[in-house]
Amino acid sequence: MTQQPLSDERRPANDGPKAAARNRAALVRAAREIYAEHGLDAPLSAIARRAGVGQGVLYRHFPDRAAVAIAVLEENVRQIERAAAADGADIARVLGVLTWHQTESAAFVRVLHADGPGGRTDAPAYARALSRRVELALRGHLPDAHPLAGRAEDLMIAVGMVSGAVTGTTREQRERRALAAWRLLGVEVGPVRPFDG
Repeated sequence: MTQQPLSDERRPANDGPKAAARNRAALVRAAREIYAEHGLDAPLSAIARRAGVGQGVLYRHFPDRAAVAIAVLEENVRQIERAAAADGADIARVLGVLTWHQTESAAFVRVLHADGPGGRTDAPAYARALSRRVELALRGHLPDAHPLAGRAEDLMIAVGMVSGAVTGTTREQRERRALAAWRLLGVEVGPVRPFDG
């Protein structure tokens, strides 16, 4: 028996490259949420389910857990860079975006600073490159009188210290600890939220 093709009403649209970009963005968003809620040991299938795609789609974009982590961190850094480049950006607002990413992606920071997560020997170098991009984004808004404007390495040491303080089982706990760490460093942070511009 020959199967009849679906009518146009029932046939899903094939968006080609648009669907691939949409799926990738949904997977990165889902990975950030799942790992923030359940840690890095959460199954990749949970990421695919949260994104609303099949596991095959996930593996087409990300061959392993480390690739997912790197994609999330890369997106975090891009948002920080966009926040720094936005009209009216100042150090407090950019630090607010950075702090949001620290509280949402704390587990990813640990993965990329480990020696070769998931067998990736390039992860520490890649982490250093991402760190440098964050430093450049922040430094562009750092007034001379700011508490982090001291020695060249002080800025990223402070970012690392705050990242280390970001612990807790809920997002609210992690944010509270991050803000307390910035406060102890004498640094004002703007609204803690993702960059949506």
